[in-house]
Amino acid sequence: MGAMSFLHRLHTVMVHAPVRPIVMPSVLAAPPGAVGITLRPMSDRDLPEWNAVRQGNREWLEPWESGDPERAAGMTFAEWIERQRQDERQGAAAQFLIEYQMRIVGQISVGAISYGAMRSGIVGYWVSRDAIGHGIAPMAVALLADWALLDEAGPRLHRIEIAILPENRRSLRVAQKLESHHEGLRTKYMFVRGAWRDHETYSLLADDAPEGFAVRLMRRHARE
Repeated sequence: MGAMSFLHRLHTVMVHAPVRPIVMPSVLAAPPGAVGITLRPMSDRDLPEWNAVRQGNREWLEPWESGDPERAAGMTFAEWIERQRQDERQGAAAQFLIEYQMRIVGQISVGAISYGAMRSGIVGYWVSRDAIGHGIAPMAVALLADWALLDEAGPRLHRIEIAILPENRRSLRVAQKLESHHEGLRTKYMFVRGAWRDHETYSLLADDAPEGFAVRLMRRHARE
């Protein structure tokens, strides 16, 4: 098959791949014995608490914040929530709050979802500075992976990717704890702090952990 023929076929498969709306779970909870976090969808009612957490972590999160180089106009919180519902209807992305001890401590999402021949998505997350050290980020990614890759009610992806700035040692450690596949350095992969920056990329595949990623993570902790 020629290169152009292959690309045309791949484009056709991706464009016409069936896309089903994402049905968001009311909550995703860590297994018994794990750090007691839950993931849940965001709503308008979360504005005061979410805003307080973000404001309190502005300096902590700023070095890792990605942005739009075209400087697109910002959205209100209500507009952002509506965008999330739109993304869910289109099967494009899913956003969750991370809660620990009945309070918001972070956020995690899977976006840029592709179906058809790829069935992949990109994961992003952050955790409040006062909540680090409890294993919250690895468990949040594991719960998201269980839902996005393995759950019959989820989007049933084959692969999710995590892209991390090389100097972000905490996130690199998260990827290692999850036993993810290191796929190497991607040059100028994402726009962060006003410039296109290199990122180390990692992936989790649906057949990596048939027993579940949260369970595998707990077993790793037990071994350590």
